[in-house]
Amino acid sequence: MTSDSALPGEGTAPEVLALAKVVAKLRAEVVGLEGLASTTAVLERAKGVLMAQEGLSEDVAYETLLRRANQRERTLMEECWITLGRVAARPASPPGPAAQACPPQQPGLTDLSAFGADRHPAAGLGGAGHRPILARLAGALAGAHGPDDVAELLRSALGDPAGVEGVMIYAVAPAGSLELAGHAGVGEELAAQWRHVPPLSGLAALEAIDGGQPLWLEDPAGDGIRYHLIGDPPERWPTRAWLPVPGRRPVPAAIGFFRSRHTPFDADTRILLLRAVRLCAAPLRHLGHLPDPEEPGEVEAVQRILDALSGTAILLTPLRSETGEVEDYRIDAAAPASVDVAGRRGKELVGRCILETYPTVAGTALWEGYLDTLTTGTVYEGEPFVYEEVTAGVPRQSTYSVRATRLGDRLIVSWVRHDSSEREARRLDDMQRLGNLGWAGWDLATNTITWSEQVFAIFGRDPALGPIGLEELPRHVVPDDLPGLGTAVRRLLCDGTAIDRSFRVTTADGVRHLRIVAEAQSDVDGTPVEVHGFFQDVTAQRDAELALHESERAVLVERGMLQAERTLAARLQHALLPIPEQSLELAGLSIDVAYVPSESGLNVGGDWYSAIELPDKSALFVVGDVAGHGLDAVATMAQLRFTTKGMTITGSALPDVLSRLNTLLLHTGSDTHGATATMIMGRYQPWDRRLTWVRAGHLPPLLIRGGEARFLPLPTGSLLGAGFDSVYAQDTLDLEPGDHLVLYTDGLVEEPGEDLDAGLARFAVTARRLLEEGRGESLARTLAAQRQGHRDDICALDIHVPDRV
Repeated sequence: MTSDSALPGEGTAPEVLALAKVVAKLRAEVVGLEGLASTTAVLERAKGVLMAQEGLSEDVAYETLLRRANQRERTLMEECWITLGRVAARPASPPGPAAQACPPQQPGLTDLSAFGADRHPAAGLGGAGHRPILARLAGALAGAHGPDDVAELLRSALGDPAGVEGVMIYAVAPAGSLELAGHAGVGEELAAQWRHVPPLSGLAALEAIDGGQPLWLEDPAGDGIRYHLIGDPPERWPTRAWLPVPGRRPVPAAIGFFRSRHTPFDADTRILLLRAVRLCAAPLRHLGHLPDPEEPGEVEAVQRILDALSGTAILLTPLRSETGEVEDYRIDAAAPASVDVAGRRGKELVGRCILETYPTVAGTALWEGYLDTLTTGTVYEGEPFVYEEVTAGVPRQSTYSVRATRLGDRLIVSWVRHDSSEREARRLDDMQRLGNLGWAGWDLATNTITWSEQVFAIFGRDPALGPIGLEELPRHVVPDDLPGLGTAVRRLLCDGTAIDRSFRVTTADGVRHLRIVAEAQSDVDGTPVEVHGFFQDVTAQRDAELALHESERAVLVERGMLQAERTLAARLQHALLPIPEQSLELAGLSIDVAYVPSESGLNVGGDWYSAIELPDKSALFVVGDVAGHGLDAVATMAQLRFTTKGMTITGSALPDVLSRLNTLLLHTGSDTHGATATMIMGRYQPWDRRLTWVRAGHLPPLLIRGGEARFLPLPTGSLLGAGFDSVYAQDTLDLEPGDHLVLYTDGLVEEPGEDLDAGLARFAVTARRLLEEGRGESLARTLAAQRQGHRDDICALDIHVPDRV
């Protein structure tokens, strides 16, 4: 019996049995630790790849592997192997022409999959040219010392005639995974990444082994969809082939050939590769890296029978000493449903020996029963016994009943595990507790009700009171939910209509939101006789939904308020500012005006401008930018605009105007923060074409004269509202015919994440280019139009001195 060992039996020395138990526990612990160590090593290597390639920390790399595994529906270990192989798992697509074992235009090549190349009609295509190559290869293989030597000899011999640059030799391990036995020309790092490959779908080598057919991969795009391609990057080898190693029956090994050529394998090359692989079968088997195939016989026939069984059964072959005594048994075949106490299943059991895997079986009644059945042919049916095995350091006990019958000189063994129902019950209880749900059943014929313990907890009901009948259920329901639930229950009991409904009940802890899902089983007349289903406490889910709804409603209210504020601010802004885009004639100057509000966000900005004629026929030009958005910014903008106009009309000097505006903002701010603004202001006298200007923390004006663009030096002047001791100086500029002087706000030059100097330089180049293109009459509007998709308000004034004044 593969999954059991028994307690000590009579006739065996106690110290021997005690030692056997210790050996079993230590062996199990070592196996567990080895498995854990190998798993940890794979995980650490995959984390290291991500840390090096993507610059991640160790914790973030681990979380990235978990996330990708969940998104792609893989296990963590599968994701680690894919990461180490530097390939991306993609869903397999139907095989295309490039992935067929034999292209239609070359009929007969399928015969080569049986390795009968000498009998193939195409064998004459270069066959004579193959003989020297294959002869040299055969001679060299005789001196090979390992699979790596075999791979190197293949690469050297097939490099020129077939274009082979890399060779990999894979064998199937007992657990179904692929093990890299030898390689050449692929690099040690890549070989290390692909040395142990789990039995994933989409592995060309495994498909070639299982199907016994060569795979010619000649379409990189299509092959990359269907298979996990080896390579860093995979495009390094656009054509590759995987050929199963021949034998008297299929051998679990394949040899891969990798080429940088883009052309398909021609018939002559295919024959050469097939013959070369055939030469390698015997050396590889002689070196001990491939199993020696047996002729089909009893084991294969038994395995085919066991594959059709739904229960547990294995085939045991006795291993005898030179004197004929049975020393052990080997598992040579197993039904898919066979599972031992450690969880090994089906093919994972094949090849294991009983005493190596379950050492405490020695000397027990089970062991003696095997020997008796093998000797006399009497069927062995043992009494239930307890078997203990240490898995991952945790002792596990299970109770088994075993039956053994003789088949020739072998044994067919089956068993029943008696404690599986108890384990499943514990798992069911855990699932109910974690999911906060409980199972219930109602036998309508006998009026019997069954509740799991979790249902009593959900209803807050003492189990001593017993369960609640379906007809009594409405009495415990909140009145508002009675009509709907009552109708559903009546339909369930009368005509068997399934129910899935939420309702509320009142408990000692308050109102709970529950869900009932139930269906009925009916007799031959269609009358419900049994109801089964579950109750689930969804109170926490409903509380979360209510909180989410409240949050969404609050967000909608807040958004509505912000939208209303934006609308009001925009209307106020439009009422305060003159026409946003226009051309003006002031004091003999041509003024081009552009004002464009932001295209993103809910709030209106505080950019503004003013261009008016003063009583003495001079002109006043102002551009300002209030910090912030919304009604507060618009209100501050209005305050600054009207105050500036009032003070300059009454004759105040420009520096005095800025000083008083600074004081105004300092005294009108809130307790927590005050309003601030930047501003630039100029007064132009037409009789001498002199511009007197001041600024308060604003960007420099741009002067374009004689085909050159430069920014004016900045006079002293800090941000308005920044401090009481701010000082403002003025400067003068004599304008000349043809000059363009551009006043603007920061929305015209700034880009997120870009240095301001770069934005100013780009602005100067653009303005000069537009003038050269003859677009000076609408310079401000053209500059603003080129800032589509801007995140801030744009305001610009182009002051142009005509050529003839």
